[in-house]
Amino acid sequence: MNLLDENFPADQLPLLRTWHIPFRKIGREVSHLGMEDPDIIPLLHRIRHVTFFTHDRGFFDAGLCHGQYCLVWLDVPPDAVALFIRRLLKHPRLDTTAKRLGPVVRAHPDAVEFWQRNRPDPRHIAW
Repeated sequence: MNLLDENFPADQLPLLRTWHIPFRKIGREVSHLGMEDPDIIPLLHRIRHVTFFTHDRGFFDAGLCHGQYCLVWLDVPPDAVALFIRRLLKHPRLDTTAKRLGPVVRAHPDAVEFWQRNRPDPRHIAW
């Protein structure tokens, strides 16, 4: 499942639908509006096998790596988040749920940076 943070830009949702990218949004289909950031990680543990997309830099933390989910910080302008979700989901290293489970990812225009469990330094892959 692709899960979007509740503050995901509304004008980007139609693009995801046009590209047939399935998603749910916190506050609409999952949980409740106004969910606090500390409550998101326990939610991801309950849902399992989820890729969570956020614009919140606070989620790019190596300590949040977990084999049951993937956290993606979209470090891009708000009008580009849908495009970068699409790029990330089509990337050969991240194009299946199984490949995405575990890391904490930063997607930005230059590359994809990610933390993995039991690795001291972040890794980088080109687009």
